[in-house]
Amino acid sequence: MQLKRHDVTTDDGTRIAVHEAGEGSPLLLLHGFPQNHRCWRPVLPMLTARHRCILPDLRGYGDSDAPADDAGHETYSKRRMARDIVAVLDALDLDRVDIAGHDRGARVAYRFALDHPERLRRLAILEVIPTVSFWEAWTADLAQAAYHWNFLAQPAPMPERLIAGDAQAWIDWTLRTWTKTKSLDVFATDALDSYRQQAADPARLTAMCADYRAGYHSDRELDAADRAAARRIAAPMLFVWARHGFPASTGDPAAVWRDWAYGVTDRSVESGHFAMEEAPDQVGAALAEFFELEE
Repeated sequence: MQLKRHDVTTDDGTRIAVHEAGEGSPLLLLHGFPQNHRCWRPVLPMLTARHRCILPDLRGYGDSDAPADDAGHETYSKRRMARDIVAVLDALDLDRVDIAGHDRGARVAYRFALDHPERLRRLAILEVIPTVSFWEAWTADLAQAAYHWNFLAQPAPMPERLIAGDAQAWIDWTLRTWTKTKSLDVFATDALDSYRQQAADPARLTAMCADYRAGYHSDRELDAADRAAARRIAAPMLFVWARHGFPASTGDPAAVWRDWAYGVTDRSVESGHFAMEEAPDQVGAALAEFFELEE
């Protein structure tokens, strides 16, 4: 499927690459780590008939700019990334949208829901629980599986230097081990090539680490403050979790989200973490059904 490409410049001068396909009500699709907008391609055929699908590359990923991190790790905070999404909506003259986010994109999506509720109609979260909740859920087994949360959050440039020693091998190993089948076969060739290329780019590799540094520092603090203030997501929410993914290892991930949002439905899919590429029919059907519902 051919995507149209244009760029949006945010209030801090970061260029965000935006890709589009389809017609109808606007639906933003936000990718996660270590991917970019291409991870959504397998589900687009089920969405573009009724939706104008808008696929930004998050700052630091894909074709977007990768600004340098700051000492407080706010440059890649999900609050900052959510403001990037506001800039995209303003540039496209969109008042209110639906949003689906996977992995790091899901963290941007729920932060957007909390910080900019007036701009959101419906929200779908794929394969995460809130950042502060995930840190608190850690057991020895989960720490072993999700070691990258600690590793990538280490001070620069230690993780960048270690990964750069063989960036493709590290990305391939990460992608492979997070799938249900432990295989790279689920990824389209051009998508896999793009994931490898961005990991080999020193600026983007540093940005991806900065994304996780923000997760440990500012994102965790923002979540804790919202929880203490009893702030909750007002938009109707669909939580899609993989039976062989990370949230499934935390116990009852849907119950966690019901403490954070007023109206949560959940759907499990038979896949590993990369649900859109491993189980596109299941994910596409779940999203299509949810976003076609009226308020």
